[in-house]
Amino acid sequence: MEQLPILIPVPLLVFSFITVLLGLWHKKLSFYSAVTGVIISLAASVLSLVRVINTGPLHYELGGWAPPIGIEYVIDHLSAVMAILITFIGLIGIIYSYRSYSREIPGREVPLYSLTLLLLAGLTGIVVTGDLFNLYVFLEIASISAYALMAVGDNKAPVAVFRYIIMGTIGASFYLLGVGFIYFSTGSLNMADVANLLPGLLESKAIVAAAIFIVIGIGFKMALFPLHLWLPDVYTYAPSAVISLIAPLMTKVGAYVLIRMLLSVFPLDYLSEQLPVTLIVGWMGAAGIIIGSVLAIAQKDYRRMLAYSSIAQIGYIALGIGLANPLGLIGGMLHIINHAFMKGCLFEVAGAIKYRTGIWDINKFSGLGRKMPWTMAAFVVGAISMVGIPPACGFFSKWYLVLGCVDASNWIFVAVIVASSLLNAVYFFRIIEKTYTGEVDSSNPEVETAKEPPGSMLAPILIMASGIFVLGFANAYIVTYLLEPMVRIL
Repeated sequence: MEQLPILIPVPLLVFSFITVLLGLWHKKLSFYSAVTGVIISLAASVLSLVRVINTGPLHYELGGWAPPIGIEYVIDHLSAVMAILITFIGLIGIIYSYRSYSREIPGREVPLYSLTLLLLAGLTGIVVTGDLFNLYVFLEIASISAYALMAVGDNKAPVAVFRYIIMGTIGASFYLLGVGFIYFSTGSLNMADVANLLPGLLESKAIVAAAIFIVIGIGFKMALFPLHLWLPDVYTYAPSAVISLIAPLMTKVGAYVLIRMLLSVFPLDYLSEQLPVTLIVGWMGAAGIIIGSVLAIAQKDYRRMLAYSSIAQIGYIALGIGLANPLGLIGGMLHIINHAFMKGCLFEVAGAIKYRTGIWDINKFSGLGRKMPWTMAAFVVGAISMVGIPPACGFFSKWYLVLGCVDASNWIFVAVIVASSLLNAVYFFRIIEKTYTGEVDSSNPEVETAKEPPGSMLAPILIMASGIFVLGFANAYIVTYLLEPMVRIL
């Protein structure tokens, strides 16, 4: 059981190579290999969470080298939850992609499955590592895999991804510079060791620069407004199965890194009082919430609408970080989990509509509610959760954010959350109205002949939609037993 931390990312790395070898023999074997690797990692993640709840955080020293000299993997409540989130959505995404890949990008399934495993390995590595530089390594593994996965979309995808590469590289460089300043100042890269050494160095200009560089770098990675410029195009032009996996995970893991810096590396009062970092992050998040929601209303392309909606939803998480109090951080962490399910469900619905009709234009969705009843029912579940209607999970993370705002006496942030929910209702309910009350346009043969997607696509959609309600009903347990232990130090 002590080896559980290493058993989360390693099977994904190993099976990424096995998947290629088996795919050269028989293409279908690559799919089963990818599923097997993710299941092993998911099982290790679940066992890790059980162990953490029962006995406390898990520590694993790579190569037998004790920290701070050696690299250490650490599993606590938050990292265990994130590992389960990444591997579960990864498993659902791979199953969903089986038919989607064969329709959208036939002949490329084998390398795509291998890259998917590398992406998941990078993301799980980020959440389990206790080493600042090792986090950078995993961050780049995930980023490079994501670039390759998204570049195989339509003709505009390579250009969109090129912009993402430039901005992602800038973000990674800022983070690495920050880590360099920390190493020069402390002589250590181990997060726990750095946290012990920093209190005596907080007046150092190098530490001030490190904090600023790291926050800016992670801001690029999590698409924090206005560092989000790469996101709308890549979410619009990447293959639907790819983006239904990346949209729920990539930016959320970036947000996790920022929360990890606050909780496990820098003293929170340093970033919230001595440096106004959390305050700035909070206001950037608030601006992103409003501007992202307004821009989402203006979109006619369903994917692009979801892309701008994602900018707004990332703003909620940033707003929780900006509050820098227990309720705000709980709301932010809970929204990471909830939004992963909501946005995963909605993008999978997008892929199903594309699979059966080939259309993205919202104006052509009339009658889809009758032609694809289960798929559009899942859309309704995701939509009401994004708006924040109980018992869907989106309501509860927004509720904790509102409580955090009240606790901080920040009424402007309360107004932002309420206003954004109304804006969300505008762009989601217009689709619900069109799909259920509009008549099928006879000039639209794609919709007229539409039907439910294949079972391997519909089942993941329904699982994600069900997960939205499960998270809603289980919110008290998640907060009490999984998230509150992370903020007790505050």
